[in-house]
Amino acid sequence: MTYSKSQDPSSRPAGLDVEVTVPDSIAGVERVQSVRTPIRIEYTYTPGEALSAYLRGMKDKKILAERCPKTGQVFVPPRGVSPVAGILTEGPVELPDTGYVESFNITRVPIASRPELEPPYVSAWVLLDGASVGLMGLVINCQPEDVKLGTRVRAVWKPDDELEMAATNILGWEPTGEPDVDIVDIETIGQKGDLE
Repeated sequence: MTYSKSQDPSSRPAGLDVEVTVPDSIAGVERVQSVRTPIRIEYTYTPGEALSAYLRGMKDKKILAERCPKTGQVFVPPRGVSPVAGILTEGPVELPDTGYVESFNITRVPIASRPELEPPYVSAWVLLDGASVGLMGLVINCQPEDVKLGTRVRAVWKPDDELEMAATNILGWEPTGEPDVDIVDIETIGQKGDLE
């Protein structure tokens, strides 16, 4: 498709080529370098069939995944499509609420927007038993220094009377005390069951 210069979306807007002048009354005032303003975006999210089933399962303390019929990979939370093979997934596949720490980070500085997270705390990528991809969560009920690659963990759920259709029903992951998983090849982290 051919654009004229005024229609070409990659061309520089003509307004930027005009010299900017300011009135004499504010000529000596420091130029504005940036503007800081509150911003708010409201939106409605429709989770779709697979993720809706996952959220309903959460209310019953079930972790529901889906399996790719081509690669056998198990995805959680499910999106209804295999991100590797690009085909519809099958399910649901119920996973246990246990797994191991595949990678982690200890945060020692506070985050202003998350005052409930008191440093130091551990954010981890937890690979559930039977899953091909991990979930992000906090490792709790232990000292940060006790967390290692391969630490076996289980979900810590909200009390039953507080459960809702939300992933936040899992408050965090706590060590099970079982022997660590031996991660022998760190280059495969996050890549279980590659497409053949």
